[in-house]
Amino acid sequence: MEIKLIQTGSAFLFIMKITVHVKPNARKNEVVKINDTEFQVKVAVPPIEGKANERVIELLSEYFHKPKREITIVLGKGSKNKVVAIS
Repeated sequence: MEIKLIQTGSAFLFIMKITVHVKPNARKNEVVKINDTEFQVKVAVPPIEGKANERVIELLSEYFHKPKREITIVLGKGSKNKVVAIS
């Protein structure tokens, strides 16, 4: 897990980057921690028109107790392997 400290004006922002392996068309929606830097996210939707990516963000939001606006797919929007930033 990569954690960065960024200064924005007089405030500081922590950003954590994780690797996510997505399994679309799964039987259930689930986040599984593989290790400190990797997670598997199973989504019960197909990877069509960004629906799987939207569900990944929703599930990670629930898992990390963060609002969806603080979770961004940095790399791999069209791939099963993604890098996700959480602020």
